[in-house]
Amino acid sequence: MSTATDHRPRLRARRDVVVSLSTVVLLVTCVVAGHLFLDDTALRPNSALRLLPPSIGHPFGTDHLGRDLFTRVVKGLALSLGIGVLTAAISTVISAVLGICAALLGRRVDGVISWLIDLSIGIPHLIFMILLAFTVGGGIPGIVLGIAFTHWMSLALLVRADVKQIRDAEFILVARGLGRSSLFIACRHVLPLVLPQLLVGFVLMFPHVILHEAALTFLGFGFSPQTPAIGILLSEGMPHISSGMWWLAVLPGLALLLLVLGFARLGDRVRTVLDPATSNG
Repeated sequence: MSTATDHRPRLRARRDVVVSLSTVVLLVTCVVAGHLFLDDTALRPNSALRLLPPSIGHPFGTDHLGRDLFTRVVKGLALSLGIGVLTAAISTVISAVLGICAALLGRRVDGVISWLIDLSIGIPHLIFMILLAFTVGGGIPGIVLGIAFTHWMSLALLVRADVKQIRDAEFILVARGLGRSSLFIACRHVLPLVLPQLLVGFVLMFPHVILHEAALTFLGFGFSPQTPAIGILLSEGMPHISSGMWWLAVLPGLALLLLVLGFARLGDRVRTVLDPATSNG
């Protein structure tokens, strides 16, 4: 009886991961399929269809230029997903490299990387992102680099702490005694042990990246006004809310919120399963 009771939290946590993962896969599949199969002609201005409310023909209504809002939202979410995957991957790689180097390469390297982390954390994210995006020149490269270089610090600290706990382990000391280089030790012994932390960090970072991408495009950085980015849709729709045309801002915002919450919930569930205190309890 006690054994069955002890396994219930683990089974429940794994079931939650499956449910969350299935939800995210369904959302992503719908967005990608819509991006591929929705007709781009719906993105062209049509003065006869200006500011129509939601209907069967236009589930999200139309905007001030007569463009189908549902098509623009789906295209914008697909763009956010692409930017989110690339940006979160870059941030995760930066976190892994700097976190492992800080823990394995001695006090001087650790001091320099710790100073860099403290400096980066001390700069407000939004200001730092705008500065980097403006410096690079906007567009997808500006948004990707601007967000990637402002989201690696927390995960790097976690990786650094994890590696410090295992750097004096017997198998690490044996590898050093055999003359193995720090690069070999990091790739062969350390990286596999921190991969769960990196996976959780990537998933948890993803919704933040999407939100900050929307914030940058909302403020006018990155894309032209014709690009169907979620931030641009929100920026265009906000002035019309007071006129009763709520769908122009509310529906894109709800779509973004649904996607972000799906990934955030998945990250929390994966972290619960991979947490040793939970998975071994």
